[in-house]
Amino acid sequence: MVSFTKKEQIVILILVISIISVISIKIIRSNDIKIDEVGQDINDIEDTENVSTLEKNIGEQNIDKTIMVHISGEVYKSGLVILKEGDRVIDAVNAAGGLKEEADLDRINLAKKLVDEEKIYIPKKGEESFISDPEENVIVSTNVSAGKVNINNASLNELMKLPKIGKTLASRIIEYRTKNKFDDIEEIKNVPRIGEKTFEAIKDLITVK
Repeated sequence: MVSFTKKEQIVILILVISIISVISIKIIRSNDIKIDEVGQDINDIEDTENVSTLEKNIGEQNIDKTIMVHISGEVYKSGLVILKEGDRVIDAVNAAGGLKEEADLDRINLAKKLVDEEKIYIPKKGEESFISDPEENVIVSTNVSAGKVNINNASLNELMKLPKIGKTLASRIIEYRTKNKFDDIEEIKNVPRIGEKTFEAIKDLITVK
């Protein structure tokens, strides 16, 4: 049996302790590395989730907001149409089936941007109208003052709505005023074939300003 001196035993013990210490340190370091790797993996997962959430939020923000407008008049499908925020009158017209042949394009702005709950009216050619309410495109007459027809600028159709005024007399009124502006409503009696009876029928319905 091998025997060691006390000094040798001490040396061997120190060596064993040193070896155990080295092995323990390596094991601890290995575990630390694994823990770091796990932590890094968790951080990577969290970062990925954060990126996904951010991309989702950005995607939701990029979804076009919708608006609803009411369109009527000279279009084929009057009613409510759903559009994207930033769309224009032309988009509402297209959504309503397009313009009819009698639509008066000179009095509508097809490039105007729309807002939610807006009302659009497409006037007909010859229809005396304009947009009077900035919040709602309500069409009313341009040549009517307090319910009276302005004989200095009323259209043929508007004049024909007066009692006893047909197409012939309306044409004569327009012909007369191109040469002689009406300064007083009684001057309409200067128009051929408009006598006292006709004047009495329309005097409360006409104006010169």
